[in-house]
Amino acid sequence: MQSQLSNRNGFLLVAALFSLTVVTGCGPTYKELRIEGQHQFAQDRFGTARRLFEEAHLKSPEDAENLHDIAACCMMLAKGHLANRNHAAAQRELDRAIEFYNRSINAYPGFKPGLMGKNRALELKGQSDEALRSASWAAKFVGPSADQYVFLASEYEQRGDLDTALLHYRQALAMEPNNASVHKGLGMLHQKAGRHDLAVESLHRSLALNPSQHDVVEMLREMGESVPGVEYGP
Repeated sequence: MQSQLSNRNGFLLVAALFSLTVVTGCGPTYKELRIEGQHQFAQDRFGTARRLFEEAHLKSPEDAENLHDIAACCMMLAKGHLANRNHAAAQRELDRAIEFYNRSINAYPGFKPGLMGKNRALELKGQSDEALRSASWAAKFVGPSADQYVFLASEYEQRGDLDTALLHYRQALAMEPNNASVHKGLGMLHQKAGRHDLAVESLHRSLALNPSQHDVVEMLREMGESVPGVEYGP
């Protein structure tokens, strides 16, 4: 009931904004539409957020961030359909998400959120091979970054190819040796591969770079390691 009321309120908001455009001839600005769209997205009103981002799109068709946000709304709607076992509707939303992710990448070649979002959509569609090809292409041709190599490493890790995943984590570290997330991913990979000492070393390094990682503390404790200087938790 609460969800239906929230959706109805979101629809009324969009209708009011559109009516303002008709009556005054001006309506909300691109920035106002974006801000309200982001607010609606944060409230899990993904359909309303998408309509606002689509209205912003009419004002600035080549804005990569806005194209990405339309795609992100489609992704969240697809996940809702999957949870409700409406697979046909989910596939339609995923197709639309991929379309807008592609448009964001075309508008800004190398746009990392668009590249990574597209891969998540491909994974949800069950097109894991295409997702891997996309990630490999991005790492090779789009000014490789640590984030891209970590994403590529995770793709291989999910397929059980831990050696190739390790290679890509090392490439990420070569680019950003002080990236806590890279050390964390590498530590989890070492643990999965049974390399306990290397896992502990990587996780401690990650925690030293970013001490606020409660999950890393818990991983180390579960591995029987002490974590000096950490007071939170049992």
